[in-house]
Amino acid sequence: MPTPQARILLDACGVLRTESAGLQAMITALEAPPRPGEAGLGQAFIQAVERILSDNMRVVVTGIGKSGHIGRKIQATLASTGTPAIFVHPAEASHGDLGMLQKGDAVLAISNSGETAEMADVISHARRFGMLLIAMTSCAHSTLARTADIVLLLPRAPEACPNGLAPTTSSTMQLALGDALAIVLLQRRGFSASDFGVFHPGGRLGTQLRRVRELMHPGPSMPLGTPDTPLRQVIMEMTRKAFGCMGVVDANNRLVGLITDRDLRLALELDLDHTRAADIMNTQPQTIGSDVLAAEALRIMNDRPRPISSIFVLNDTDQPVGIVHLHDLLRAGIA
Repeated sequence: MPTPQARILLDACGVLRTESAGLQAMITALEAPPRPGEAGLGQAFIQAVERILSDNMRVVVTGIGKSGHIGRKIQATLASTGTPAIFVHPAEASHGDLGMLQKGDAVLAISNSGETAEMADVISHARRFGMLLIAMTSCAHSTLARTADIVLLLPRAPEACPNGLAPTTSSTMQLALGDALAIVLLQRRGFSASDFGVFHPGGRLGTQLRRVRELMHPGPSMPLGTPDTPLRQVIMEMTRKAFGCMGVVDANNRLVGLITDRDLRLALELDLDHTRAADIMNTQPQTIGSDVLAAEALRIMNDRPRPISSIFVLNDTDQPVGIVHLHDLLRAGIA
């Protein structure tokens, strides 16, 4: 006989297994070949993706109750991954928000039963103005399914609720299929991490997507010298700029070497006036480009036998355009 605490975990795992089975049933439905005369979930999903992309449609998501909450999340995911999208509440639509729908939109109507009375005005409006109506429902013969252009028919699966009433498995399936739609659209658009960062400038996600060019010290801030710079002036330049290093550039302003604090310590017994930068510089310094993610720059600086504290940023012709210090990355929250 399980203890009360063990019973809690057993019940929790039962919920997850039930919902997982629903997701697996949806995968099976997506992969199954269509039956004669039926589009099938997989074919309907393909049609939805192709129509949204080919006509460059904005997606208007609508739903009420739990389906409405799921719809808001789907709309947010679409909008943040390159597909213009808004959410329209069915009840508010009947009191003026129908004006938010425009010709050329795709309406994604979410209703497990497909018989949500509050959605009638949205459906009628979509039909009246020739908008693409995509239904996400579990009932093939419902009013919503029979009215829609494309039906994303969710397979029947038991709710995790022991009473079979609270939307659990069904809402998980709606959410997962909405995620699949958003990500497939993202992939077909070639939506990049850089594009993603434009829509997520705040928070940790935005921080992780910042580029080196946003954090580097450009121009006069860079500690630079030439191969002929005397060691004494190298020390002065490194002291003034305080990056713990100095870049060495040739006559074409291309980076040809690097001198670090460690190199200086090893050279202190040499003649400060007659020893040149070229005599002690590292001719193969680690560098990066300005479009590299700041998080990647941090990895490059740390993922080596002897981590480095500063790194030069070069353009396409190997000319330094900036320098980034480890502290710049840490202050920006890159970790």
